Parts: sequence; structure tokens; C-alpha cells
Amino acid sequence: MQRSDLQGAFQTLGHLGLFAATGALTAIFFVQSMWLPFALALWCHGMVGTFFRGLTVHELGHGTVFRTKWLNGLFLRVLSLLSWWSYHEYAMSHTYHHRYTLYPDGDREVVLPAALPRRVRDIAQFLTVNFSGMYQVVTQTLRMAVPRYNMRLTGIRTSEWTKALFELAPEVERKAVRFARLTLLFHGSVFAIAAVFGQWWLPIVLTGYLFVGNWLALLVGRPQHAGLMDNVPDFRMCVRSNKLNPFVSFLNWRMNWHTEHHMCAGVPCYNLKKLVKEIAGDMPRLRTLRECWMEMIEIERRQRDDSDYQFQTPLPPTAHPAVLEEGQVQLPDGERLAAEASIGDLAPAGR
Repeated sequence: MQRSDLQGAFQTLGHLGLFAATGALTAIFFVQSMWLPFALALWCHGMVGTFFRGLTVHELGHGTVFRTKWLNGLFLRVLSLLSWWSYHEYAMSHTYHHRYTLYPDGDREVVLPAALPRRVRDIAQFLTVNFSGMYQVVTQTLRMAVPRYNMRLTGIRTSEWTKALFELAPEVERKAVRFARLTLLFHGSVFAIAAVFGQWWLPIVLTGYLFVGNWLALLVGRPQHAGLMDNVPDFRMCVRSNKLNPFVSFLNWRMNWHTEHHMCAGVPCYNLKKLVKEIAGDMPRLRTLRECWMEMIEIERRQRDDSDYQFQTPLPPTAHPAVLEEGQVQLPDGERLAAEASIGDLAPAGR
């Protein structure tokens, strides 16, 4: 669980450096009207930057990336602005997700069954420009920024999960509303500067990137929970890890080791591989990304025929048997409290 400013900087600044490089290429090709290289550069820029939303801010939100606490907060705010991310709301939601993973009464961040993308239109958007995602992100931010006029602006109600969280923590809602307004101001200012100075590459590189080339983040992110068991206390049954090559694992902030992350979420992402080696004998066989998707597709097919079907991840003979009911394992109070505190600095103060 040791945190390192050096390793945190390598991960964070390395990802930002890739984003800056692809953004610079996108801007150069746009200014020079080299449209085919521009499209390719923008696609790569979006593919790199998409991981900011949900992955980069996820780890920074846990507060485990940098040893120096204020650096986690600084980069969390910067990258949340860039990626239209409501980190105050997410801190509440994700705290419950870790404490009650896939128990629907306590975790509505991930609810099973999670349908896999099958429609040609959806797949095409993930591969190119995600117009549906753009509409969803912008309207979510508008709803958060102007909750009083929620219905008038968008015709869509704020999710019941978000409303329930904010009823528990109105002070978090106030912070989320302020940050949503700051997000709109930031991206609106980018467009205003572009209009005044005629530099239209700015909103493309700093705002539009988020909705281009989303395919890779979907490909590596969806296996985390899809198709697995709910209402079980054993993370090996409700979370899935997988193999990724080093570059994609870097973009994914090592969240391919997702089961281990849920077991010990206070472990920095760059130390997860050490944890993986320590507990390998107690874990399921590590699947490739292709095997994960084949498994998810087969589970979805079985569940269409039998709505009660639940897939139980096989464990090796060396592993502790699956824990499928509460009470099968009792921890001493000290260990239980340590486990409950293992989510890092994620939970809002006092929660």
C-alpha cells in the first residue's frame, strides 16, 4: 500500500504527455487542412483521452496515486474538468460500490445484467464519434449544474441513485453543483476563445476528443463486472481481472487487475501486479481479453434463456472455496475495520 510521488508522476504525467502529443498532432493537421491525417490523429487522441473519464479520475479519487495528498486532489480536479467528470458525486457512489459491490440494495453504480453493445449503430459510435455519449454527458452536466430547472432544460429526471445519495449528503450535492457549473464554464470558455481567435482546433482537442474513439475503453472496461454474480460477498465471484499488454494496461491505469483492486482498493494501481503475485494461488485463472468477452457473450446468451442463471467463476484447487453467503467467513473486529478502511481516501469526509 506504499504510495510513491515518482510512480504517481510517471503514470499521471505519462498519460497526460501522450494526450498532449496526440492533441498537438491533431491541431497541426487541422490547421494545415490535412484531413485524413487529422481524422487519424483525432481518433488516437480520443482513444488516449477517453481513459481520463472513469479510469484516471477513478484512481485519483481513491487518493492512492501520489504520496503527497494535494497532488491527488490537483490532478483529480484538472482531469475531471477535461473529461466532464462529476468527482463529488462519484466519490459518494463509488464508496457504496466498494462497500457493497453488486448488492443492488447498496450499490447502484453497477447493476446486473449489464447488456453488451450489439446494435450496429452503437458499435459504430464507439468506433468513431459517440453522439449518444456526447448527449448523455452534456445533459448530465446540465442537470447537475441547474437541478432546479432539471425538467425544463432536458426533459430527463436526475437518476434515482444520485438523488438518494444527495439526500444522504446535501453538502456533497452543493459541491457537485458548483463543479458542474465550473465544467460548463471551462468548456464554454474554450469555445468562446476559439470563436474570438478563429482557433477551432481548441474545442476539438480539449472538449470534443472525449467522444471520439471510445472503443478501447469500452473493450477493456466492460469485463470488470459484466455477467458475474450479484449478492455475493466474494470479490472473485463478482469482479473479473484480465490480461492486457503493458501499453493498454498503462492507459487503463492497471484496472485490468480489477478483482485485486476490489479486494484491497487502498493499493496504488502501480503496485497491483505485486499484489497479484502474492495471492495468485487463491485467484481464478487469469483470462485474456478475448476470453473475457467470449465468457460474457455466453453468459448473456444463457441468461436470455434462463433469467435465474448466474455464472460462478471457477477457482483452482489451491484457492479458498467460494464465499457465496454472508457469515461464511468471520473477521476479527480489527481486520474487519481495516478491510472497511481499505478504499483509500475515496469516501467524502465524515462518510
